[in-house]
Amino acid sequence: MRDALLTIEIWSDLICPWCYIGKRNLEAALAEFPHREAVALRWRAFQLDPDAPADGSIDLHTALQAKFHTDRAGVDQMLERVSGVAADAGLAYRFDIARRSGTFDAHRLMEHARVEGCADALAETLFDAYFCRGANLGDRDTLADLAATVGLDRAGVRSLLDTGTYGAEVRGDIRTARELDISGVPFFLANGRVGVAGAQAPQRLRMMLDRAWERTTAD
Repeated sequence: MRDALLTIEIWSDLICPWCYIGKRNLEAALAEFPHREAVALRWRAFQLDPDAPADGSIDLHTALQAKFHTDRAGVDQMLERVSGVAADAGLAYRFDIARRSGTFDAHRLMEHARVEGCADALAETLFDAYFCRGANLGDRDTLADLAATVGLDRAGVRSLLDTGTYGAEVRGDIRTARELDISGVPFFLANGRVGVAGAQAPQRLRMMLDRAWERTTAD
């Protein structure tokens, strides 16, 4: 890819179902965008549940019942709706095997992948692992295994995760989100100028791309 003229920053959490849907919708918008080769994606960290246990000891249904003060039937109804939207985007969610996972280490790994040039591939791998295969993204061995599938050195990643490397960058992303009043994800920001909140339809994201491109090329 030549030098990017348009950078799309994406604040997301890897256990956010709407973020994976938003990723798919953005990909659909980019597929129709005539300047796709001049676009770069920059993944930014956000944590929906900073206190989630790293060991994945709480199943998703239990966690959501507590968070939304509802019963299992209420959670089932909510997840059924999300699964339907995901299916429309080509994603087969498996909420029945999902565990609530802490994501701070996963975000640190994403920053490492950015430095190594494979953040987009890793984001896809982590989303798929969590939502479709029941992976615990709080487990460092699991993260190292998943990193290896996108070409990262497993042993190096495993050692890195035992340090505090990239923790400052993750906290910086979260702090910037607060400064921008981002209270939910996904949140897309094109060249720091045009922002779109939520898992919007491809057409809405295409409008964001067009508007940001017009503003950038007019400068």
